[in-house]
Parts: sequence; structure tokens; C-alpha cells
Amino acid sequence: MPVVDAPTAFRQQLLGAIPRLRRYARSLVFDASAADDLVQTTLERALAHWHQFDQRRDILVWTLSIAHNAFMDERRRDKRMTLVDPQEARSALDTLQAPGHDVGLRMDLLAALAQLPLEQRQPLLLVTLEQLSYAECAEVLRIPVGTVMSRISRARVALRELLDGRPAQPGRGLRRVI
Repeated sequence: MPVVDAPTAFRQQLLGAIPRLRRYARSLVFDASAADDLVQTTLERALAHWHQFDQRRDILVWTLSIAHNAFMDERRRDKRMTLVDPQEARSALDTLQAPGHDVGLRMDLLAALAQLPLEQRQPLLLVTLEQLSYAECAEVLRIPVGTVMSRISRARVALRELLDGRPAQPGRGLRRVI
């Protein structure tokens, strides 16, 4: 990649977005190494195309869009989703253990999130973890706001069922409109 001559202000904004970008990437792929690769790809693309960034926009939304597109590109290339070994997930949670937090709940939540379809997990994480608005989430994922809302609704229902020990019902929450 050629040397990029992005302005200092842009580079500083980009640096500020890295922690949330990394958190989103890790929650998206459930693998620290793959998440770091995704963040690296995102940063490379952002630096290569810094001139396309509109300063009136939030750089986090812009970089999350880049990350989403890079992730989807990778999925299309691989044609399969990487599964994380449950033991690896448990050890990762152990390293994140903080005093006063229910580790069992964290493990249950991580396991439940891993069972959600990607189409539901992505908007749920963007809205709840990254605190994007529905409109910003729709922009990142390039889907209508109504689709974001329905996917989040179905994801919440499925999470509730999974955390209650019931298997998530795949067709639940969908209504046929004639």
C-alpha cells in the first residue's frame, strides 16, 4: 500500500474510533485474531480513502461501514462462517472478568449471541453495544431503518429465549403480510 498523506486531524479522529471499532469487530467475529485483522483492513481502507470522508459525518459510523463491508467481502470470499470453540470463548471471557460482574451471565450472553444469525447480531450490536441510532445502523449495514428495527426485535426475542434456556424459534417474530 502506498504511503497515505491523510491530514493530522483525520488521523486523530481515526485513532479515537479504534477502541469502539475493535470492540464491534470482536463481537462480530468472536475471534480476537480475526477481529484484529478486520480492524487492520478497515484502517487501511479508511486511510487509503480519507479524501472521501465527509467531515460533517461521524467517523465512527463511516469506519463501521467500512468494517461491515470488509467483513461481508471476507464472508463472500470464504463462503463459510468461522466458529469459535466454546472453550476459547470461555477463556476469553475469563480474561475480561471484572470484579462485581456476573461471569456466568457474560458466558451465557456470549453463547446466546453466537447462536443469533449474523443478520440479527450485527444490528443488535451496533445499536446496543456501539449505541448507534437506528438510522446510523441502517447506514452502516445499507439496509432500511425498518429492517434494522425488525431484526433487532427478533434478535431480542431470540436472546430472551436462549437466556431462559429455550431454543430460539427461527420463524418467531415474523408475520406474513398479504
